Amino acid sequence: MGEPVISLRRVSAELGARPVLRGIDLTVHRGEVVALLGANGSGKSTTVRAVIGQVPVVSGEIELFGTPRRAFRDWARVGYVPQRTTAAGGVPATVTEIVSAGRLSRTRFGVFRRADREAVREALELVGMADRAKDAVGALSGGQHQRVLIARALVARPELLIMDEPMAGVDLASQEVLARTLKEQVAAGTTVLLVLHELGPLEPLIDRAVVLSDGRVVHDGPPPKAVGHHARPGHDHVHPHAPHDAAGADPIRTGLPL
Repeated sequence: MGEPVISLRRVSAELGARPVLRGIDLTVHRGEVVALLGANGSGKSTTVRAVIGQVPVVSGEIELFGTPRRAFRDWARVGYVPQRTTAAGGVPATVTEIVSAGRLSRTRFGVFRRADREAVREALELVGMADRAKDAVGALSGGQHQRVLIARALVARPELLIMDEPMAGVDLASQEVLARTLKEQVAAGTTVLLVLHELGPLEPLIDRAVVLSDGRVVHDGPPPKAVGHHARPGHDHVHPHAPHDAAGADPIRTGLPL
């Protein structure tokens, strides 16, 4: 197993004085593809936002590439894809401009050279958006927006890719493009941490699943399988009859959290 790329030790976090993470332990090793699963409100997105510093932690330790996150500065090694939003945040911009913004960390004083422009072109080709390079992002579909956000994360050629619900609200054609893109990144050695609502077409890539419930890890191992009624959309997999551990922990989710 490779060296740790992400390490969380007893991490707790609050949002508006409300506890969201309650002592999370999580390690992602180099070359791994780890999925964070769980019902809405379980703490999945808060976990990845804590990793990249968007959510302050009240206790515990986070390390990136062996460096305490508070001292980590080499963010070009990390690509982040947030939950799907309008890529430009309402600001008029072209597809190329949005993706180019992800390359700034690799430039000298923000000056683009030939290698930077080539990297932008390659990232757009990876996600099947090279033919829309000059288009305004406001003219794109939801799935195309997501492709642009992923291209923006990939353009700096990161060693670690963190993605928050990359398949949410994305049409099937874009899901297939994104799955193929991610497969290529994994084959090249990229470490990946994914927040997922369901595994879908990414399931073959997943090495480990970490299931959260009420801000705690309740499973860390092989991805759970959805069977029978557990596979139905909308089934949240919280069972009042599920077994509790000796400490009275939250119910373990059986099957795939949707």
